Amino acid sequence: MGEISDGFIEAVTLIVTLNPEILEIAARSLYVSIAATLVAALIAIPLGALIYYYDFRGKRAVINIVQTLYALPTVIVGLLVYLLVSYSGPLGFLNLLYTTNAMIIAQVILVSPLIVGFTVTGLSGLDKEMKYTTMALNARAYRGILTLIREAKFAILSAVVLAFGRAIAEVGAVMMVGGNIRHFTRTLTTAITLNTSMGDFAMSIALGIILLTIALIVNFCVNILQHYNGRVKDE
Repeated sequence: MGEISDGFIEAVTLIVTLNPEILEIAARSLYVSIAATLVAALIAIPLGALIYYYDFRGKRAVINIVQTLYALPTVIVGLLVYLLVSYSGPLGFLNLLYTTNAMIIAQVILVSPLIVGFTVTGLSGLDKEMKYTTMALNARAYRGILTLIREAKFAILSAVVLAFGRAIAEVGAVMMVGGNIRHFTRTLTTAITLNTSMGDFAMSIALGIILLTIALIVNFCVNILQHYNGRVKDE
């Protein structure tokens, strides 16, 4: 217990004194996860809206596949991206392996199904008549889709925030394609893994506190968005 309490006290000291390495790791984690979430949102929100907007054969199967990908193992994503960006892979000429860009690509693949699925769910929560009215009033499909997205904006934003929460807590894929290189690709999760294995519990606890704080902020934001979404539905 003494070792744990001493490690906790030292961890708090590292945070309070704004340890440069901790700040660097936290900033890199935020950059990678925010960038990945934004890119994924730009791709996945329109895709989810298109799946909801159009009726087509196999639609239910597509949605089931997307929902299955919620639990996509991170190491599978890491392996896929590694094979793509490795020097012998099809994208090897871009020299992306062991860079933050490779980590962003991995996280985009990881969180996109979440945003697609929850976008479909959020839009499905709208009044069915709204969809048909929107389709009738808008000659161009993209205008109708944008109208529906605006109506379900709080539910969709909740999906984006949840996706960010999964991205920043991810460890397997970013370690595989980023290499956990100090001052270059090391993130909160990979640094915690490394420092724990090295016995540097103070640094691990400090990074864990920061990660937990971010998780709490994400949860708080999701609750606020869900609250506003409920108020909009009641009105």
